[in-house]
Amino acid sequence: MAFRRYFLLLPLCFALLLAGCDSASMEEEVEPRVGRGATISTTLLSEQSADELNATFNAIGFPVTATNDVAVYKIVYETIDPQGTVTQASGALMVPQNGSGRYPMVTYQHGTMTARSEAPSAGGFEQIVGLLFAGTGYVAVMPDLLGLGDSPGLHPFVHAASSASAAIDMLRASQDFTQINGPDLNGQLFITGYSQGGYTAMAAHREIQATPGDEFTVTASAPLAGPHDLSGAMANTFTQGQPHPSPFYLPYTLFAYNDVYQIYDSPSDFLAEPYNETLPPLFDMMHTGGEINAALPDVPDEIIRTDVLVAFETDPDHPLRQRLRENDLYNWTPEAPMRLYHCAGDRHVPQANSIKAFESFHDRGARQVEFFDPMPSGDHGDCAGPSLVFTKFWFDTLVE
Repeated sequence: MAFRRYFLLLPLCFALLLAGCDSASMEEEVEPRVGRGATISTTLLSEQSADELNATFNAIGFPVTATNDVAVYKIVYETIDPQGTVTQASGALMVPQNGSGRYPMVTYQHGTMTARSEAPSAGGFEQIVGLLFAGTGYVAVMPDLLGLGDSPGLHPFVHAASSASAAIDMLRASQDFTQINGPDLNGQLFITGYSQGGYTAMAAHREIQATPGDEFTVTASAPLAGPHDLSGAMANTFTQGQPHPSPFYLPYTLFAYNDVYQIYDSPSDFLAEPYNETLPPLFDMMHTGGEINAALPDVPDEIIRTDVLVAFETDPDHPLRQRLRENDLYNWTPEAPMRLYHCAGDRHVPQANSIKAFESFHDRGARQVEFFDPMPSGDHGDCAGPSLVFTKFWFDTLVE
């Protein structure tokens, strides 16, 4: 990737000049947004030509041809934390260059990460997904989410409300950017994401649909391989005494939920020794999942105090199970077209999560929701590529 120097697009006229706008367009000033979604800063990260993008796509085997150049920006914007307090978040915005016409917007939600440096705006590897869309005529929006990128605090892992609010506020900031700098949008909004990103995509779709007004309307969504059944399929996965390929998911959930809901007074109230001492420092949003996994047993529930584990398994109204149930994402009725892609061989996030959502949606009459298994033998990582490519091709058929 060819990276350019950083700069801030703060004053309106300066931003317009950088965007190459003429004097006529400068007369149409846009009223700055106040509150959620308000832009704090905008930084150009890189510019990539269609030829450079195609070389990258070919190298990783994506059967896609870039049709335009792309400019990548980092946007820092105002949002709220799980308690509703004003905070900031960041994300990557990828804008088509040297094209024409009006563009759809797609927002891609990243997978599980525990280090701020892995976020899309920090150059994380999932940035390639945004380039895949932006290089083929979409304005691609990639929120870092709370606690990642330039956002303070612990990331509220698989917390539905704050996942949705951070994603939607990034859409607001991105829409404001295009109103000033271009390109024109066609009003279509596509939502997708993989793994935790599938969960965030589902949460954002639900929140947009439930919000009165016409600020955003979901054209279609594809929540991919997401843990939509936290209180059922995911909880069972981590309490059955079996090895798991990513044991850090369990303490990540426990620390995040305790930070949001204050279920326990201290880690010693739910973690067994020595994990009550060794694990908290690893969740400083500076360590990777691989580093945390190295400090964990292969069987995730071995880190939990026996009395806490028994209480959770025997009490259907255990406080933690209640909070997980509140964050399940299958108890609503999608109105827009939706496709769920999830492989049967997934050992990280069992396919049962997507099947539960699909069956619940159909029982509620949402027959426009479809389920596909793109690679039945594929594990979590194997399933990502086919799921994303099929999602891209499906979205392409819906673009106006």
